[in-house]
Amino acid sequence: MQKKNHTGKIGAITQINKQVYSIEFSSPTLKSINPGQYISILCEGLTLRRPFSVADFDNGVLKVLFKQKGKGTEYISGLKVGDSIEFSAPLGNTFTIDDKKTLLIGAGIGVAPLFYLNKKLKEEGAETFLAAGFLSKEDVLGDFDFVSTDDGTFGEKGSICDYLETLIKDFVPDRIVSCAPSAVLRIISSVAKSHKIDCEIAMEKVMACGIGICRGCVIEVRRDGKVQNATVCKDGPVFKGEEVVW
Repeated sequence: MQKKNHTGKIGAITQINKQVYSIEFSSPTLKSINPGQYISILCEGLTLRRPFSVADFDNGVLKVLFKQKGKGTEYISGLKVGDSIEFSAPLGNTFTIDDKKTLLIGAGIGVAPLFYLNKKLKEEGAETFLAAGFLSKEDVLGDFDFVSTDDGTFGEKGSICDYLETLIKDFVPDRIVSCAPSAVLRIISSVAKSHKIDCEIAMEKVMACGIGICRGCVIEVRRDGKVQNATVCKDGPVFKGEEVVW
């Protein structure tokens, strides 16, 4: 699929908690987008588009979760039902979709693309287990098979990383997939490697151009025995956990 610019019409926008919003919009020109890929929204008055993971795509309707933390997301959160929204899509690469037994692990707003992936994996007949970690009860962003909160106000108390060994032992996955802050992804990748479990991760980075030109989202990966540079926006955002140089 080639990146294209699209115009969508907002069908719903909901404030989930103090900072996080859900927005849904339809676009007749976007025919498909896969889990792991992202879109980049044009914000009025700003030169650079803002990238967002896709939380769902169904019958031409996109769903995005975002945290309000800057001018771009402030603009988007102020849009109303019926407003037009301009965006580029599809961008980036995708998670693997098959029928393998998959443990999905998210943290914070990083859970967004895992909702869509979980749905697609189940359609392929895969057995899945969706786990997530949040700071507090008010930050929980949906329904999960397992939840931990740092303060213990919902689910188990502590970081999701505290429960990795238990989740692996109880679910016995063929694969682990995660989207979370880098510190969490590093731990998950390390634990998966120690158990010899395949691991795919979606990196969270500030992505300006979306096409790998500005080099603002470069990370190091180890491929063919060599350390190389890769851009999260174009070469990712999905990588093998073991290939990332942490």
